[in-house]
Amino acid sequence: MSRKEALIKLRQVLVHRRDALRRALEGDLSALTELTSGSGDLADLALDSAHEEVTSQMAEVESRELIQIEDALQRINEGGYGDCAECEKPIPLARLQALPYATMCIGCQVELEKSGHRGWARHTNDAFDSAADLD
Repeated sequence: MSRKEALIKLRQVLVHRRDALRRALEGDLSALTELTSGSGDLADLALDSAHEEVTSQMAEVESRELIQIEDALQRINEGGYGDCAECEKPIPLARLQALPYATMCIGCQVELEKSGHRGWARHTNDAFDSAADLD
């Protein structure tokens, strides 16, 4: 299979995952709404609070992945998908198959992580860079 054919298949994987994440996030948000409207005894409230925290954290992780996927789909549309954002060399297909929204080759990603930066936010919206620095 050629690199071009593999990239086309990866686009399909990204679109499928994006759609699944959107559905999951809709469910997570409606679950949070239901939890905040309930009433009951202290045990129920404690359980609801714990469930709400887990649901909120899952929604945050899913939202981050969704942003990365949408960024990858935008790079596909612009013709830059599959090229490292740092060194501009092609990202190996094995890496893209493992992490379809990767923005860097392994070498550049390792260097970025050694410097203490978070790669997921490096080449996305500046607002998310700032949010990542707060963690």
